[in-house]
Amino acid sequence: KSPSPRQNMPVRYFIMKSSNLQNIGISQQKGIWSTTPSNERKLNGAFWESSVVYLIFSVQGSGCFQGFARMGSAIGCEKSQDWGSAGFGGVFKVDWIRKESIPFQFAHHLLNPWNDSKKVQ
Repeated sequence: KSPSPRQNMPVRYFIMKSSNLQNIGISQQKGIWSTTPSNERKLNGAFWESSVVYLIFSVQGSGCFQGFARMGSAIGCEKSQDWGSAGFGGVFKVDWIRKESIPFQFAHHLLNPWNDSKKVQ
């Protein structure tokens, strides 16, 4: 691929919590994701102000990460019926890099300085 026009900008990371594994499966099959409207502004801002945005996915209560992807587009207004919830906002493209269940314990050495240096999970 050609270099990003924002290649000198920072890389951003977000942990995306899903209420169920089915939504992760839909995302991995279709290369899309949708989040709550309250998250859209942060993600769109990061997409336009960063060289790349990585999304690390986890199902609530699973004790694992289910993989990670690169944010492939800004969040649009179009909604998807795939999610089955009226609480989600627009759909955006994600490019899955790794689809694997990784227990949180393998990442306990990672601390988030913007969340009181708590473990990343």
